[in-house]
Amino acid sequence: MNSATHLVLMPAYNPGPRLRDTVAEVLRWWSPVWLVVDGSTDGSDRPVAELARREPGLRVCMRETNGGKGAAVCTGAEAAAAAGFTHALVMDADGQHPADRIPEFMARSQARPGAVICGRPVFGPDVPWVRLAGRQLSVGLVRWESGGAAAADPLFGFRVYPLAPLLAVMGETRGARGYDFDPEVAVRLAWRGVPAVNVPAACRYPRREDGGVSHFRYVRDNGRMVRLHLRLLRERFFR
Repeated sequence: MNSATHLVLMPAYNPGPRLRDTVAEVLRWWSPVWLVVDGSTDGSDRPVAELARREPGLRVCMRETNGGKGAAVCTGAEAAAAAGFTHALVMDADGQHPADRIPEFMARSQARPGAVICGRPVFGPDVPWVRLAGRQLSVGLVRWESGGAAAADPLFGFRVYPLAPLLAVMGETRGARGYDFDPEVAVRLAWRGVPAVNVPAACRYPRREDGGVSHFRYVRDNGRMVRLHLRLLRERFFR
């Protein structure tokens, strides 16, 4: 499927050897696909750049330094909006998200262009238990911060965003540039009245021996999440 309004946007920082295969799988289901390389140093972007020379629907955008997931999404979203696109399906580049669901999510977005189409994860037996435990706290906090109007799972980053409101909420905060991107924009879009349509989608956790890579650090990144929720709760109180 080729679209002039909806593209797939994939931020990537040192995603490892699975990257080319992940991008190729996405291209089976949708075009165009833009990969935003967020200051990677592992060389994983080189095979994708070679693929892009043969695939007109694939574009590789390079960021000089690593700024975090949200910063990479913002870079890609700004460029996409400038190129005339109205919506972007943001998905991880590490193989966690289901490429075969892209057409359905895009179709739902085309039917409701003013909404954000949010994946609600369906976990398999490979999910780390500590991820599930921390997830429940974030789900409850975001539900309270947004009045129940935000994404059902604020940490699952498989979503189709309308670009105009996404860029507006990114412009009103200095946060949402790292792993805090997904929950913060979910809350801020809800505050703006952007409806969330929640759709079940499988979530995989590839094993390290199969090329799976994770840059999530439990102490550092959970500390950032705590600070994020304190900030959002303070803003909600004063709103």
